[in-house]
Amino acid sequence: MNYLRYRYRGKVATGVAEGGRVRELRMGSCDECMETGPPVGLDQVEILCPSEPTKILAVGLNYRSHLDHHAPGTAAPASPEIFFKPPSALLPHGGEILIPPDAHDVHYEGELVIVIGGMARRVSPGEAHNYILGYSCGIDVSARIWQTNDLQWWRAKGCDTFAPAGPVVATNFDWASGGIETRVNGAVVQSGRFSEFLFNPPMIVSYASRYLTLMPGDLIYTGTPGGTGALHPGDRVEVEIPGIGTLCSSVAAGA
Repeated sequence: MNYLRYRYRGKVATGVAEGGRVRELRMGSCDECMETGPPVGLDQVEILCPSEPTKILAVGLNYRSHLDHHAPGTAAPASPEIFFKPPSALLPHGGEILIPPDAHDVHYEGELVIVIGGMARRVSPGEAHNYILGYSCGIDVSARIWQTNDLQWWRAKGCDTFAPAGPVVATNFDWASGGIETRVNGAVVQSGRFSEFLFNPPMIVSYASRYLTLMPGDLIYTGTPGGTGALHPGDRVEVEIPGIGTLCSSVAAGA
């Protein structure tokens, strides 16, 4: 099932998206979700970010191809290399990535995003799937010069609009057989299979939960395939994951 957060006639709602339409979900008795009201066309609603996370985690160097591209000859990490992106960096489907005027060499990184569904603390890899609500598409926007020169990645990875996510949360998505493709202005610039992960989603959730309490709605960007490249004002970026959908963002110069 694909869940969508959206705004319609000034009201924020969560619904089930299917066939270009969305039907609102509401909590009924016994905490059961019920579909209510007539379906609404997706072209009539404002699509919002897939959740309201307390925190956003991201994994670096989680594909061999990215490791070889980023640091040739480097050994694979022994555990997931995790960093933070602030919730203020979130950008919904259809939003505009704004490149700060003093940021240079800003790159796209198309990624599968884990959406946490239940409070997770010290869960095992075998239990981790019980705490995953579903998956979405994401772009880890990265200012490479700041990433290299700053002591922390707070602005290289965390500027406003540097965390596009959406458009839906797919709850029945089979990540093990899935793949990803990133396009810039219609040209394919990245592709990969999730079977290439160095650390798969349950392993990532389990590892992070050793040290942090993961809360419902928290997001984890799982890493990008090799072949990242620069973004420029006027570009259009699309991240497509069959079974989830296509996340679209435009790029503009920030003030």
